[in-house]
Amino acid sequence: MVDLRLGAGIAAGRLSGALIRTLGLGGATTVPGRVARVLVPDLLARLGRGLARGSVLVSGTNGKTTTARLLAWICRRAGWACIHNRAGANLPAGIAAALVAHSSLDGRVRGDLGVFEVDEAALPLVSGALRPRILVLGNLFRDQLDRYGEIDLVADRWRAALRDLPADAAVIYNADDPLVADVVRNRAGARTFGIADPSLRRGERLEHAADGRYCYRCGVPYAYRAAYLGHLGEYHCPSCGTARPPLDVGAVEVRLDGMAGSTFVLAAGGQRVALTTVLPGLYNVYNIVAAAAAVLALGIPLPTVAAAVREFTPAFGRGESMTIAGHPAYMLLAKNPAGFNEVLRTVLADGRPIVAVIAINDLTADGRDVSWLWDVDFEMLSDRCRLAVVTGMRAHDMAVRLKYAGLPQAAVVVEPDEGWALRRGVEALRAGEPLYVLPTYTAMLRLRHILARRGLVHTSWED
Repeated sequence: MVDLRLGAGIAAGRLSGALIRTLGLGGATTVPGRVARVLVPDLLARLGRGLARGSVLVSGTNGKTTTARLLAWICRRAGWACIHNRAGANLPAGIAAALVAHSSLDGRVRGDLGVFEVDEAALPLVSGALRPRILVLGNLFRDQLDRYGEIDLVADRWRAALRDLPADAAVIYNADDPLVADVVRNRAGARTFGIADPSLRRGERLEHAADGRYCYRCGVPYAYRAAYLGHLGEYHCPSCGTARPPLDVGAVEVRLDGMAGSTFVLAAGGQRVALTTVLPGLYNVYNIVAAAAAVLALGIPLPTVAAAVREFTPAFGRGESMTIAGHPAYMLLAKNPAGFNEVLRTVLADGRPIVAVIAINDLTADGRDVSWLWDVDFEMLSDRCRLAVVTGMRAHDMAVRLKYAGLPQAAVVVEPDEGWALRRGVEALRAGEPLYVLPTYTAMLRLRHILARRGLVHTSWED
Protein backbone atom coordinates (compact mmCIF):
# COMPACT_ATOMS: atom_id res chain seq x y z
CA MET A 1 0.00 0.00 0.00
CA VAL A 2 1.36 3.40 -0.99
CA ASP A 3 2.01 5.76 1.92
CA LEU A 4 0.63 9.08 0.75
CA ARG A 5 2.30 11.11 3.50
CA LEU A 6 5.71 9.62 2.71
CA GLY A 7 5.17 10.23 -0.99
CA ALA A 8 4.12 13.82 -0.32
CA GLY A 9 7.25 14.40 1.76
CA ILE A 10 9.52 13.00 -0.94
CA ALA A 11 7.72 15.01 -3.63
CA ALA A 12 7.94 18.24 -1.64
CA GLY A 13 11.62 17.69 -0.94
CA ARG A 14 12.45 16.95 -4.56
CA LEU A 15 10.41 19.92 -5.77
CA SER A 16 12.26 22.27 -3.43
CA GLY A 17 15.56 20.88 -4.69
CA ALA A 18 14.58 21.37 -8.33
CA LEU A 19 13.54 24.95 -7.59
CA ILE A 20 16.84 25.74 -5.83
CA ARG A 21 18.90 24.33 -8.69
CA THR A 22 16.78 26.03 -11.37
CA LEU A 23 17.21 29.41 -9.69
CA GLY A 24 20.94 28.84 -9.35
CA LEU A 25 20.79 29.12 -5.56
CA GLY A 26 22.98 26.12 -4.80
CA GLY A 27 23.15 22.37 -4.98
CA ALA A 28 20.07 21.62 -2.85
CA THR A 29 22.09 19.46 -0.48
CA THR A 30 20.12 20.30 2.69
CA VAL A 31 16.79 22.06 2.10
CA PRO A 32 15.04 19.09 0.40
CA GLY A 33 15.73 16.99 3.48
CA ARG A 34 14.50 19.74 5.78
CA VAL A 35 11.29 20.15 3.78
CA ALA A 36 10.62 16.41 3.58
CA ARG A 37 11.16 15.93 7.32
CA VAL A 38 8.57 18.59 8.12
CA LEU A 39 5.96 16.35 6.49
CA VAL A 40 7.57 13.05 7.50
CA PRO A 41 9.47 13.45 10.79
CA ASP A 42 10.64 9.81 10.74
CA LEU A 43 11.80 10.01 7.11
CA LEU A 44 15.39 8.94 7.89
CA ALA A 45 14.27 5.76 9.56
CA ARG A 46 11.69 4.90 6.91
CA LEU A 47 13.91 5.43 3.88
CA GLY A 48 16.90 3.92 5.66
CA ARG A 49 15.01 0.64 6.02
CA GLY A 50 14.86 0.48 2.22
CA LEU A 51 18.64 0.09 1.87
CA ALA A 52 19.18 -3.61 1.16
CA ARG A 53 22.78 -3.58 2.41
CA GLY A 54 22.07 -1.16 5.24
CA SER A 55 24.09 1.95 5.97
CA VAL A 56 27.59 2.91 7.03
CA LEU A 57 28.00 6.01 9.18
CA VAL A 58 31.30 7.87 9.47
CA SER A 59 31.82 10.42 12.23
CA GLY A 60 34.70 12.31 13.80
CA THR A 61 36.12 15.81 14.09
CA ASN A 62 38.54 15.62 11.18
CA GLY A 63 38.51 13.52 8.02
CA LYS A 64 34.93 12.30 7.81
CA THR A 65 34.26 13.82 4.36
CA THR A 66 37.32 12.19 2.77
CA THR A 67 36.78 8.89 4.62
CA ALA A 68 33.13 8.64 3.57
CA ARG A 69 33.92 9.62 -0.03
CA LEU A 70 36.65 7.02 -0.29
CA LEU A 71 34.45 4.39 1.31
CA ALA A 72 31.67 5.07 -1.21
CA TRP A 73 34.23 5.13 -4.05
CA ILE A 74 35.56 1.68 -3.10
CA CYS A 75 32.04 0.25 -2.77
CA ARG A 76 31.12 1.54 -6.22
CA ARG A 77 34.28 -0.06 -7.61
CA ALA A 78 32.98 -3.30 -6.12
CA GLY A 79 29.72 -2.86 -8.06
CA TRP A 80 27.51 -1.62 -5.26
CA ALA A 81 24.95 1.18 -5.70
CA CYS A 82 25.71 3.75 -2.99
CA ILE A 83 23.68 6.66 -1.73
CA HIS A 84 26.09 9.19 -0.26
CA ASN A 85 25.93 12.76 1.05
CA ARG A 86 29.00 13.55 -1.02
CA ALA A 87 28.74 17.34 -0.78
CA GLY A 88 29.42 17.12 2.96
CA ALA A 89 25.95 18.05 4.25
CA ASN A 90 26.29 15.91 7.37
CA LEU A 91 23.43 17.00 9.60
CA PRO A 92 20.13 15.04 9.57
CA ALA A 93 18.64 17.30 6.89
CA GLY A 94 21.60 16.73 4.56
CA ILE A 95 21.43 12.96 4.97
CA ALA A 96 17.67 13.06 4.42
CA ALA A 97 18.24 15.14 1.25
CA ALA A 98 20.57 12.46 -0.13
CA LEU A 99 17.96 9.76 0.52
CA VAL A 100 15.12 11.84 -0.93
CA ALA A 101 17.12 12.48 -4.11
CA HIS A 102 17.43 8.72 -4.63
CA SER A 103 13.89 7.64 -3.72
CA SER A 104 10.76 7.24 -5.79
CA LEU A 105 7.45 8.72 -4.67
CA ASP A 106 6.30 5.34 -3.38
CA GLY A 107 9.22 5.28 -0.94
CA ARG A 108 11.45 2.84 -2.78
CA VAL A 109 15.13 3.70 -2.43
CA ARG A 110 17.29 3.51 -5.56
CA GLY A 111 20.46 2.21 -3.96
CA ASP A 112 21.52 -0.73 -1.85
CA LEU A 113 24.02 0.86 0.58
CA GLY A 114 23.97 4.19 2.35
CA VAL A 115 27.34 5.81 3.10
CA PHE A 116 26.86 8.91 5.22
CA GLU A 117 29.28 11.20 6.97
CA VAL A 118 27.65 12.43 10.16
CA ASP A 119 28.30 15.52 12.24
CA GLU A 120 29.79 14.32 15.51
CA ALA A 121 27.16 16.06 17.64
CA ALA A 122 24.30 14.70 15.50
CA LEU A 123 25.49 11.09 15.66
CA PRO A 124 23.02 9.85 18.31
CA LEU A 125 20.01 11.13 16.35
CA VAL A 126 21.19 9.83 12.96
CA SER A 127 22.38 6.51 14.31
CA GLY A 128 19.14 5.98 16.20
CA ALA A 129 17.13 6.61 13.04
CA LEU A 130 19.21 4.65 10.51
CA ARG A 131 20.31 1.76 12.76
CA PRO A 132 23.56 1.39 10.80
CA ARG A 133 25.23 -1.81 9.75
CA ILE A 134 28.65 -0.25 10.41
CA LEU A 135 29.66 2.76 12.49
CA VAL A 136 33.11 4.27 11.89
CA LEU A 137 34.48 6.55 14.63
CA GLY A 138 37.51 8.54 13.55
CA ASN A 139 38.83 11.04 16.10
CA LEU A 140 37.86 13.72 18.59
CA PHE A 141 39.66 17.07 18.59
CA ARG A 142 38.67 20.46 19.97
CA ASP A 143 36.56 22.13 17.30
CA GLN A 144 33.89 24.85 17.39
CA LEU A 145 33.88 25.05 21.20
CA ASP A 146 30.97 27.49 21.13
CA ARG A 147 28.86 24.82 19.40
CA TYR A 148 30.15 21.48 20.64
CA GLY A 149 31.74 22.33 23.98
CA GLU A 150 34.76 20.35 25.10
CA ILE A 151 35.48 17.02 23.44
CA ASP A 152 34.36 15.12 26.54
CA LEU A 153 30.80 16.31 25.90
CA VAL A 154 30.91 14.95 22.36
CA ALA A 155 32.37 11.71 23.73
CA ASP A 156 29.38 11.38 26.05
CA ARG A 157 27.05 11.76 23.07
CA TRP A 158 28.93 9.01 21.28
CA ARG A 159 28.60 6.75 24.31
CA ALA A 160 24.84 7.34 24.21
CA ALA A 161 24.78 6.46 20.50
CA LEU A 162 26.67 3.22 21.18
CA ARG A 163 24.28 2.22 23.94
CA ASP A 164 21.37 2.43 21.48
CA LEU A 165 23.22 0.77 18.59
CA PRO A 166 21.94 -2.66 17.49
CA ALA A 167 24.00 -5.50 18.96
CA ASP A 168 24.83 -6.83 15.49
CA ALA A 169 26.15 -3.48 14.22
CA ALA A 170 29.92 -3.39 13.64
CA VAL A 171 31.83 -0.58 15.34
CA ILE A 172 35.17 0.36 13.78
CA TYR A 173 37.23 2.94 15.64
CA ASN A 174 40.54 4.74 15.67
CA ALA A 175 42.52 3.02 18.42
CA ASP A 176 45.24 5.70 18.20
CA ASP A 177 42.84 8.18 19.81
CA PRO A 178 42.71 7.42 23.55
CA LEU A 179 39.39 9.21 24.01
CA VAL A 180 37.71 7.32 21.17
CA ALA A 181 39.16 4.07 22.52
CA ASP A 182 37.68 4.86 25.92
CA VAL A 183 34.28 5.59 24.36
CA VAL A 184 34.25 2.17 22.69
CA ARG A 185 35.96 0.08 25.38
CA ASN A 186 32.79 -1.72 26.53
CA ARG A 187 31.55 -2.52 23.01
CA ALA A 188 31.92 -6.23 22.32
CA GLY A 189 33.42 -7.13 18.94
CA ALA A 190 34.54 -3.61 18.02
CA ARG A 191 37.35 -3.50 15.46
CA THR A 192 40.31 -1.14 15.48
CA PHE A 193 42.39 0.79 12.97
CA GLY A 194 45.40 3.05 13.25
CA ILE A 195 49.05 3.56 12.35
CA ALA A 196 51.66 0.97 13.37
CA ASP A 197 54.88 2.73 12.41
CA PRO A 198 56.57 4.20 15.50
CA SER A 199 59.57 5.22 13.39
CA LEU A 200 57.36 7.81 11.70
CA ARG A 201 57.19 10.26 14.62
CA ARG A 202 59.04 8.70 17.49
CA GLY A 203 58.99 10.16 20.99
CA GLU A 204 56.68 11.06 23.81
CA ARG A 205 56.40 14.81 23.27
CA LEU A 206 52.88 15.92 22.41
CA GLU A 207 52.28 19.10 20.44
CA HIS A 208 50.69 22.08 22.14
CA ALA A 209 47.33 21.38 20.47
CA ALA A 210 47.08 17.82 21.84
CA ASP A 211 43.84 17.22 23.75
CA GLY A 212 43.71 13.71 25.20
CA ARG A 213 46.78 13.92 27.42
CA TYR A 214 45.48 12.13 30.50
CA CYS A 215 44.29 8.59 31.13
CA TYR A 216 40.50 8.49 31.15
CA ARG A 217 40.54 5.81 33.83
CA CYS A 218 43.01 7.12 36.42
CA GLY A 219 43.97 10.66 35.36
CA VAL A 220 47.71 10.07 34.97
CA PRO A 221 49.37 11.54 31.82
CA TYR A 222 49.79 9.04 29.00
CA ALA A 223 53.27 8.06 27.87
CA TYR A 224 53.72 7.88 24.11
CA ARG A 225 56.02 5.62 22.16
CA ALA A 226 55.03 7.61 19.08
CA ALA A 227 52.81 10.71 18.81
CA TYR A 228 51.50 10.86 15.26
CA LEU A 229 48.93 13.67 15.08
CA GLY A 230 47.75 15.75 18.02
CA HIS A 231 47.07 13.23 20.79
CA LEU A 232 46.81 10.32 18.32
CA GLY A 233 49.55 7.75 18.66
CA GLU A 234 50.87 4.67 20.42
CA TYR A 235 50.18 5.43 24.07
CA HIS A 236 50.01 3.72 27.45
CA CYS A 237 49.25 4.76 31.01
CA PRO A 238 52.21 4.13 33.32
CA SER A 239 49.84 3.93 36.30
CA CYS A 240 46.88 1.67 35.46
CA GLY A 241 48.28 0.02 32.32
CA THR A 242 45.61 1.24 29.89
CA ALA A 243 47.16 1.17 26.44
CA ARG A 244 46.31 1.50 22.79
CA PRO A 245 44.37 -1.63 21.79
CA PRO A 246 45.93 -3.96 19.20
CA LEU A 247 45.19 -2.90 15.63
CA ASP A 248 42.99 -5.01 13.38
CA VAL A 249 43.79 -2.82 10.37
CA GLY A 250 46.95 -0.72 10.35
CA ALA A 251 49.29 1.34 8.20
CA VAL A 252 52.95 0.31 8.34
CA GLU A 253 56.03 1.46 6.44
CA VAL A 254 54.50 4.91 5.97
CA ARG A 255 56.37 7.28 3.67
CA LEU A 256 55.05 10.85 3.38
CA ASP A 257 55.89 12.95 0.32
CA GLY A 258 54.32 16.33 1.07
CA MET A 259 51.70 17.42 -1.43
CA ALA A 260 52.58 14.49 -3.71
CA GLY A 261 50.84 12.07 -1.34
CA SER A 262 52.20 9.01 0.44
CA THR A 263 52.87 5.30 0.24
CA PHE A 264 52.32 2.72 2.94
CA VAL A 265 51.52 -0.91 3.51
CA LEU A 266 48.03 -1.79 4.72
CA ALA A 267 48.05 -4.77 7.09
CA ALA A 268 44.80 -6.54 7.92
CA GLY A 269 43.95 -10.07 9.01
CA GLY A 270 47.35 -11.46 8.17
CA GLN A 271 47.30 -9.89 4.69
CA ARG A 272 49.41 -6.98 3.46
CA VAL A 273 49.05 -4.78 0.41
CA ALA A 274 51.09 -1.77 -0.74
CA LEU A 275 49.05 1.39 -1.23
CA THR A 276 49.91 4.54 -3.15
CA THR A 277 47.81 7.69 -2.81
CA VAL A 278 47.89 11.29 -4.02
CA LEU A 279 46.08 12.38 -0.87
CA PRO A 280 48.58 14.53 1.06
CA GLY A 281 49.45 14.37 4.74
CA LEU A 282 49.41 11.89 7.57
CA TYR A 283 45.78 12.70 8.33
CA ASN A 284 44.85 11.17 4.97
CA VAL A 285 46.69 7.98 5.86
CA TYR A 286 44.26 7.74 8.77
CA ASN A 287 41.31 8.45 6.46
CA ILE A 288 42.37 5.72 4.05
CA VAL A 289 42.91 3.15 6.79
CA ALA A 290 39.50 3.99 8.29
CA ALA A 291 37.74 3.55 4.93
CA ALA A 292 39.68 0.33 4.28
CA ALA A 293 38.68 -1.11 7.65
CA ALA A 294 35.02 -0.41 6.89
CA VAL A 295 34.97 -1.92 3.41
CA LEU A 296 36.90 -4.98 4.59
CA ALA A 297 34.14 -5.48 7.16
CA LEU A 298 31.67 -5.30 4.27
CA GLY A 299 33.53 -8.16 2.57
CA ILE A 300 35.33 -6.21 -0.16
CA PRO A 301 38.79 -7.72 -0.83
CA LEU A 302 42.11 -5.95 -0.30
CA PRO A 303 43.11 -5.84 -4.01
CA THR A 304 39.94 -3.89 -4.79
CA VAL A 305 40.77 -1.50 -1.97
CA ALA A 306 44.32 -0.93 -3.26
CA ALA A 307 43.16 -0.25 -6.82
CA ALA A 308 40.47 2.17 -5.68
CA VAL A 309 42.80 4.10 -3.37
CA ARG A 310 45.32 4.53 -6.18
CA GLU A 311 42.69 6.21 -8.38
CA PHE A 312 40.99 8.32 -5.71
CA THR A 313 41.53 12.10 -5.76
CA PRO A 314 41.02 14.61 -2.92
CA ALA A 315 37.58 15.87 -2.00
CA PHE A 316 36.76 19.53 -2.61
CA GLY A 317 38.94 21.86 -0.56
CA ARG A 318 40.79 19.02 1.12
CA GLY A 319 44.11 18.82 -0.67
CA GLU A 320 42.39 19.82 -3.89
CA SER A 321 44.75 20.90 -6.68
CA MET A 322 44.15 23.39 -9.46
CA THR A 323 46.04 25.76 -11.73
CA ILE A 324 45.77 29.54 -11.24
CA ALA A 325 47.43 31.84 -13.77
CA GLY A 326 49.77 29.05 -14.80
CA HIS A 327 50.83 28.19 -11.24
CA PRO A 328 49.94 25.04 -9.31
CA ALA A 329 47.70 25.77 -6.34
CA TYR A 330 46.49 23.61 -3.49
CA MET A 331 43.56 24.20 -1.17
CA LEU A 332 43.69 22.51 2.24
CA LEU A 333 40.86 22.97 4.72
CA ALA A 334 42.16 23.81 8.20
CA LYS A 335 39.52 24.23 10.87
CA ASN A 336 41.07 23.40 14.25
CA PRO A 337 44.52 23.31 15.89
CA ALA A 338 45.34 19.64 15.30
CA GLY A 339 44.29 19.75 11.66
CA PHE A 340 45.99 23.07 10.95
CA ASN A 341 49.28 21.82 12.41
CA GLU A 342 49.26 18.79 10.14
CA VAL A 343 48.41 20.97 7.12
CA LEU A 344 51.39 23.18 7.93
CA ARG A 345 53.71 20.17 8.20
CA THR A 346 52.47 18.94 4.84
CA VAL A 347 52.93 22.19 2.90
CA LEU A 348 56.35 22.76 4.46
CA ALA A 349 57.56 19.23 3.74
CA ASP A 350 59.80 20.09 0.77
CA GLY A 351 61.76 22.66 2.79
CA ARG A 352 61.17 25.66 0.51
CA PRO A 353 59.70 28.93 1.85
CA ILE A 354 56.07 29.10 0.81
CA VAL A 355 53.51 31.66 -0.34
CA ALA A 356 50.14 31.11 1.32
CA VAL A 357 46.67 32.61 1.38
CA ILE A 358 45.18 32.04 4.84
CA ALA A 359 41.44 32.68 5.02
CA ILE A 360 39.74 32.78 8.43
CA ASN A 361 35.98 33.18 8.94
CA ASP A 362 33.94 32.97 12.12
CA LEU A 363 30.49 31.96 10.91
CA THR A 364 28.54 29.24 12.71
CA ALA A 365 30.06 26.42 10.66
CA ASP A 366 33.57 27.70 11.50
CA GLY A 367 32.98 28.43 15.17
CA ARG A 368 32.45 31.98 16.41
CA ASP A 369 35.38 31.85 18.81
CA VAL A 370 38.70 32.16 16.95
CA SER A 371 40.91 31.92 20.02
CA TRP A 372 41.87 28.46 18.74
CA LEU A 373 44.26 30.20 16.33
CA TRP A 374 46.62 30.69 19.28
CA ASP A 375 46.87 26.91 19.73
CA VAL A 376 48.10 26.38 16.15
CA ASP A 377 51.87 26.16 15.83
CA PHE A 378 52.22 28.99 13.31
CA GLU A 379 55.77 29.38 14.58
CA MET A 380 56.56 26.73 11.94
CA LEU A 381 56.14 29.53 9.40
CA SER A 382 58.44 32.06 11.07
CA ASP A 383 61.36 31.52 8.69
CA ARG A 384 59.64 29.36 6.07
CA CYS A 385 56.90 31.62 4.72
CA ARG A 386 57.95 34.19 2.14
CA LEU A 387 54.49 35.78 2.08
CA ALA A 388 51.22 35.14 3.93
CA VAL A 389 48.17 36.92 2.50
CA VAL A 390 45.50 36.84 5.18
CA THR A 391 41.85 37.30 4.29
CA GLY A 392 38.34 36.52 5.49
CA MET A 393 36.24 37.95 8.28
CA ARG A 394 38.98 37.55 10.87
CA ALA A 395 41.94 38.50 8.70
CA HIS A 396 43.27 40.98 11.24
CA ASP A 397 43.15 38.37 14.03
CA MET A 398 45.17 36.07 11.81
CA ALA A 399 47.68 38.83 11.07
CA VAL A 400 48.19 39.44 14.78
CA ARG A 401 48.70 35.72 15.37
CA LEU A 402 51.35 35.59 12.64
CA LYS A 403 53.10 38.60 14.12
CA TYR A 404 53.48 36.82 17.44
CA ALA A 405 54.53 33.65 15.61
CA GLY A 406 57.60 35.56 14.49
CA LEU A 407 56.82 36.37 10.85
CA PRO A 408 58.38 39.65 9.67
CA GLN A 409 55.91 42.47 9.12
CA ALA A 410 56.75 42.54 5.39
CA ALA A 411 55.80 38.87 5.10
CA VAL A 412 52.17 39.40 6.17
CA VAL A 413 49.62 41.21 4.00
CA VAL A 414 46.01 41.79 5.03
CA GLU A 415 43.57 41.67 2.09
CA PRO A 416 39.90 41.59 3.14
CA ASP A 417 38.63 40.67 -0.35
CA GLU A 418 39.12 36.94 -0.97
CA GLY A 419 39.41 37.30 -4.74
CA TRP A 420 42.09 39.95 -4.44
CA ALA A 421 43.85 37.84 -1.81
CA LEU A 422 44.19 35.03 -4.35
CA ARG A 423 45.50 37.50 -6.91
CA ARG A 424 48.08 38.94 -4.52
CA GLY A 425 49.24 35.47 -3.61
CA VAL A 426 49.68 34.50 -7.25
CA GLU A 427 51.52 37.73 -8.07
CA ALA A 428 54.09 36.94 -5.38
CA LEU A 429 54.95 33.54 -6.86
CA ARG A 430 58.13 32.83 -8.75
CA ALA A 431 58.33 30.53 -11.75
CA GLY A 432 57.15 27.03 -10.83
CA GLU A 433 56.20 27.93 -7.25
CA PRO A 434 52.87 26.67 -5.89
CA LEU A 435 50.29 28.70 -4.02
CA TYR A 436 48.88 27.20 -0.83
CA VAL A 437 45.35 28.24 0.14
CA LEU A 438 44.53 27.43 3.77
CA PRO A 439 40.92 28.32 4.67
CA THR A 440 38.44 27.56 7.41
CA TYR A 441 35.21 25.89 6.28
CA THR A 442 33.03 28.78 5.13
CA ALA A 443 36.08 30.61 3.79
CA MET A 444 36.81 27.52 1.73
CA LEU A 445 33.30 27.57 0.29
CA ARG A 446 33.64 31.26 -0.54
CA LEU A 447 37.03 30.81 -2.22
CA ARG A 448 35.78 27.84 -4.21
CA HIS A 449 32.78 29.87 -5.34
CA ILE A 450 35.19 32.52 -6.67
CA LEU A 451 37.31 29.87 -8.38
CA ALA A 452 34.23 28.12 -9.80
CA ARG A 453 33.08 31.38 -11.42
CA ARG A 454 36.48 31.52 -13.10
CA GLY A 455 36.05 27.95 -14.33
CA LEU A 456 38.98 26.65 -12.25
CA VAL A 457 37.03 24.19 -10.04
CA HIS A 458 33.65 22.51 -9.97
CA THR A 459 31.10 23.51 -7.36
CA SER A 460 31.16 21.27 -4.29
CA TRP A 461 27.91 19.48 -5.15
CA GLU A 462 29.23 18.69 -8.64
CA ASP A 463 32.68 17.56 -7.48
